[in-house]
Amino acid sequence: MIETRQLRVLLWHVHGSWTTSFVRGGHRYLLPVVEGGGPWGRGRCGRDWPAAEEIPADALRMAEPDVVVLQRPEEIDLTERWLGRRPGIDIPAVYVEHNAPRDGAATSRHPLAERTDIPLVHVTHFNELMWDSGRAPTRVVPHGIVDPGALYTGELPHGVALINEARRRTRVTGSDLLADFARAGPVDLYGIGAGEFAPPGRTLHPVRGIGDFAHPGLHAAMARRRVYLHTARWTSLGLSLLEAMHLGMPVVALATTEAVAAVPPEAGAISTDIAALTAKFHGFLHEPDLAVLAGKSGRQFAVEHYGLGAFLRRWDVLLAEVT
Repeated sequence: MIETRQLRVLLWHVHGSWTTSFVRGGHRYLLPVVEGGGPWGRGRCGRDWPAAEEIPADALRMAEPDVVVLQRPEEIDLTERWLGRRPGIDIPAVYVEHNAPRDGAATSRHPLAERTDIPLVHVTHFNELMWDSGRAPTRVVPHGIVDPGALYTGELPHGVALINEARRRTRVTGSDLLADFARAGPVDLYGIGAGEFAPPGRTLHPVRGIGDFAHPGLHAAMARRRVYLHTARWTSLGLSLLEAMHLGMPVVALATTEAVAAVPPEAGAISTDIAALTAKFHGFLHEPDLAVLAGKSGRQFAVEHYGLGAFLRRWDVLLAEVT
């Protein structure tokens, strides 16, 4: 068994929800800060991350990180410039790939494909399968989230979806499909730009764009809705889907990317048949007892497979190996 020790881990604030889980581990997490913030020095951005320490970029050398967790190709050169140490050579490093490949998915070659000294960590098995990782050693560390608790009441017979920039990212996020669901029942939309969204075509029920909420208020609002809708055609694995399952919500989801592994049939419905999904959505709206049973099954599965404890243990093992 690999013995874990506290490490000084350098990483950037790139993916807020993922980082919320990652910095719950037993290490010291160093987040760079530069004047004006921006993509290379955002620090915590007001997040409640007690174990994460904001470090001015010009003080990073004195902080002496033990390992760097890279998440964007540009961070390789940035680390060398700020630390005077080359990732994978002078300082242990791993690279977390949060996304599924985009254009030409099955033939997309990863930017680290020619590196053998930096493990490439995928957040889903689907991503590892689809990326051409070349010579890079790969690992999969599935998501784990902070359990918001079984808050589900389902008192409002509405569906709810969480989509950022739904108007701009229509095909990718599947926000165009909300109109199909709205023919079966009302749909509430949360996320960045939700208030500007209007579904194409006519619907029998409204699609109401509400806005972007912070996590505690968002979870409470989600849990009052009866069904969670996951419409993404192409995504890595939406953490909001896992949060909805942790809340105890039944989910109706497209059977795309990693969702086919994350959503068991007893947790709601998963299919590529929109007619079948809208029928199931309609059924849950009108049979709340069935919705409760599906939500309980989904929560049990999510806690077992996407819990915070397992996520942090896997990262402890990997960080111990590379350091």
